[in-house]
Amino acid sequence: MLMEDNLPASTASPDDGASSSLRSWLAVVAVAIGAFAFVTTEFLPVGLLPRIAADLGVLPGTAGLMVTVPGVIAAISAPGLMLVAGRMDRRRVFLLLTALLLASNLISAFAPDFLSMLFGRALLGAALGGFWTLATAASGRLVKPKDSARAMATILTGVTCATVIGVPLGTFIASFASWRASFMATGVLVAIALVAQFVFVPSLPSATALRMRDLVALLRRPHPRRSMMMVGLVFGAHFSSYTYITPFLLRNANLTMSTITLLLLGFGMIGFFSNFAVSSTVTRNLKMSVGAMVSLLMFALVAMPLLQQSPIGVAALVLAWGVSFGALPLCFSVWIQRATPDSPEAGSALFVSIIQVAIALGSLIGGVVVDHVGISADFLFGSGLALLGLAALASFGWREQIVAAESEPKSKQVMAAESIACPACTD
Repeated sequence: MLMEDNLPASTASPDDGASSSLRSWLAVVAVAIGAFAFVTTEFLPVGLLPRIAADLGVLPGTAGLMVTVPGVIAAISAPGLMLVAGRMDRRRVFLLLTALLLASNLISAFAPDFLSMLFGRALLGAALGGFWTLATAASGRLVKPKDSARAMATILTGVTCATVIGVPLGTFIASFASWRASFMATGVLVAIALVAQFVFVPSLPSATALRMRDLVALLRRPHPRRSMMMVGLVFGAHFSSYTYITPFLLRNANLTMSTITLLLLGFGMIGFFSNFAVSSTVTRNLKMSVGAMVSLLMFALVAMPLLQQSPIGVAALVLAWGVSFGALPLCFSVWIQRATPDSPEAGSALFVSIIQVAIALGSLIGGVVVDHVGISADFLFGSGLALLGLAALASFGWREQIVAAESEPKSKQVMAAESIACPACTD
C-alpha cells in the first residue's frame, strides 16, 4: 500500500494534542467501508465458484479466472495508477476507483455469460490496485498526526472484517437466493461507501508523484528483490489452493454447503485473532514469525488431501490454515517496510503489485492443475510453493536481518504498522 507521508494533509494543522473531529473520523470510516467492499468483492467468487461455474457453463478451474483476471490487472494498476495520476487530488481518485468497483459488481451480478463476468472482474482489477496504493496513505491525512495509527487500524479493520464475514456472508446469501444476489448486495455496500466518501472525504492534494526510476532502483537491490520473491511465493501458495477450497470441501471432503459456509467463517474469525496474537512476536522476532506461519501453511496444504475423508481432520486443517494466513499479511507488511525504509512509497507499490501477481498466477496455474490433474494435486502444488517460500526466507541470514533492523532508520510507516500490531511496543 503506497504511503504518501510527505504529502500535506488537507486539513493541515499542528499536532496540538487536540482530538480529530467527528467529520475526520467519518472520512476514515468511509474509506474503511470501501476497504471492506473491495476485499469482499475480490474474494467473493471463492465461496461461490461451483455455483457460478455451473450457471455460466464453465469448468471450476476456468471459473478461477474470476480471481486471476483482477489480480493481473491490479498488479499493473498498483504502481501504474500512481505514475499516471501524478499530482491529481487523491479524493477524486478515491471516488473514481470506488465508482469502478460499483460498476464491477453490477456487471458481475447481471452477467449473461462468462465473458461478461470477466469484463466486470477486469474493472475490479483496475480499481483494486490503485485503491490499495492510496487507502493507508489517507489514514495519516484525514486525522490529526497523533491519531494516524488509530486511523490506519480502522481502515485495516475493514479488511479484517471482510476476511471474517465478507466472503462467508456472500456464500450465505447465495445459499437462500443466488450468487447474483451476493454481488448485488455487495454493490449496495459499495454505493454506501461511494456516497460516504463523496460527503466526508476532504480534498487530498498531492505535492509529489511516484517515478518509474524509484521502482527500478529498488528492484536492483538484492535484499528488497529477494523479499518480494518470498512474498510472491507464499501468497502464490495460498491463493493457488484457497481459490479452490470450496470445490475441495464439497467434492473431496463431501461436506455440505452449510458446513462449508461455517468453515469459511471459522477460517476468517481465527485469522482475525491470529493477526493480533502474532503481533506479540512479529516486532521482536520477525523472521521466526514468518517462518512459523509459512510452515503452518505448508503443513495444512500437504495434509488436506491426506485427511480428506475425515471431516474433523479437514476442519482442523482449515482452521490451522486460517491461523497462518491471518498472520502473514501483517508479517510481510512489516518485513517489506523494514526492507525498504528509505523508499517506502516504491516499496509499498511493489508490495501490492507482487501480491496481485501472486494471486493471478496462483489461481491461474491452480485452475489448470484442478482441471487436468485434480484438486488434491493443486493443494500439493501450493505446498511446494510454500516450501520454496521457506527456502527464500532461509536465504536471509540472521546477521543480515539484525543489520537491516538496527542500522536502517524506521520509516513512519513501519512505526505505524508496529503500533497497530503491538500498541505497547511503541509506548
